[in-house]
Amino acid sequence: MRDLKIPEQRHPEKARRPDNPQPKKPDWIRVKAPGGKGYAETRKIMRDNNLTTVCEEAGCPNVGECWSQGHATMMIMGEVCTRACTFCNIATGKPPEALDAFEPGRVAHAVEKLGLNHVVITSVDRDDVTDGGADHFAQTIRAIRHRSPGTTIEILTPDFIRCDPSVLEVVVEARPDVFNHNLETVPGLYPEVRPGARYFHSLRLLQRVKELDPTMFTKSGIMVGLGEDRQAVMQVMEDMRAADIDFLTIGQYLQPTPKHHRVDRFVHPDEFAAYEKAAYGKGFLMVSATPLTRSSYHAGDDFARLRAARLAKFG
Repeated sequence: MRDLKIPEQRHPEKARRPDNPQPKKPDWIRVKAPGGKGYAETRKIMRDNNLTTVCEEAGCPNVGECWSQGHATMMIMGEVCTRACTFCNIATGKPPEALDAFEPGRVAHAVEKLGLNHVVITSVDRDDVTDGGADHFAQTIRAIRHRSPGTTIEILTPDFIRCDPSVLEVVVEARPDVFNHNLETVPGLYPEVRPGARYFHSLRLLQRVKELDPTMFTKSGIMVGLGEDRQAVMQVMEDMRAADIDFLTIGQYLQPTPKHHRVDRFVHPDEFAAYEKAAYGKGFLMVSATPLTRSSYHAGDDFARLRAARLAKFG
């Protein structure tokens, strides 16, 4: 039995990689350690419902702030991912279990218990499942709608690259409010950073969502500090807008362990502000670009602003 708390067992494919130094974080990235009553209550609800969160599994720096406010991004389909992206701290390998048919109901119960106005549901990659977990996403969306009809739902999906293209329709037909799939980095870094994925496949996935349902909000994000340059980031923005993506997130890459991809540099907040200005100039409805930005950070507030931006633009 693997112990996923041990790095060598959590990331067996990285165990033989040489160590990369982990540079000291600048002042603008440091956050408070998690704690407090709200944090404890959120943690208890997750444990009582046997749920996994990407907040913990990916080592998100914002977990203390979000959980203290009763916000958590739930990660479905287990805690072992079939991919081995070099930036990610989620455990990798062959998932030990099939998909849990009762999980959508437990997620819906937790959403109701937390009283969420907006929820983000993400997952590991499950390349071992025929549809990549598309139907599991759809069942989770429907279960939340049944228990909490007033809650808006944002999903952050895998790329379904090994599945029949029709599986995307299953997810879109379940009518999430926001369909998010992260490009993660610039195309030139994919072979090293995201070897199991393909940049233009991910881009096309988001474009197809808009073709299937033009009213659905689409969202994607990248990390900076992996070795990209400004020109490459600007080209990703152009590619996203060509795919009619509404919402862009840009955050600083933080290296989870010495075995993960190195931090090339810490991008200054002024550069993030410049990226945000450029992105709005290219036509995104919503942009979040700060060192601590993550896909689901302040997602509820951002969704309200996203809807307002569309209303202001199109009426």
